[in-house]
Amino acid sequence: QVQLVESGGGLVQAGGSLGLSCVASGSIFRINDMRWYRQAPGMQRELAAVITSGSATYYIDSVKGRFTISRDNAKNTVYLYMNALKPEDTAVYTCNMEVQTSWADYYGMDYWGKGTLVTVSA
Repeated sequence: QVQLVESGGGLVQAGGSLGLSCVASGSIFRINDMRWYRQAPGMQRELAAVITSGSATYYIDSVKGRFTISRDNAKNTVYLYMNALKPEDTAVYTCNMEVQTSWADYYGMDYWGKGTLVTVSA
């Protein structure tokens, strides 16, 4: 059993910065990929950023150069640092992690947080 809890969402003006955190707890042996999804009002959910177990990073084009994803394995935590925010970045940001809960697991399973709202005002 694994739980993911996001924090750091809120209201920020365009051009500002905001940092998100997501902490995993429970039965954790190893966390593979860590991901941040987002869903803007009236839009489909999209994968905003990924960081692999080897710390390779991937970003959707619309956030590349402005967002930075990082991880702290000792704390079972993934971060998303968002700079130069735009109103278009307004969305519910949801943490997702692939977690192995036992040394005997060959595959990890995806776990999801409940999301945190980021609102960027013009």
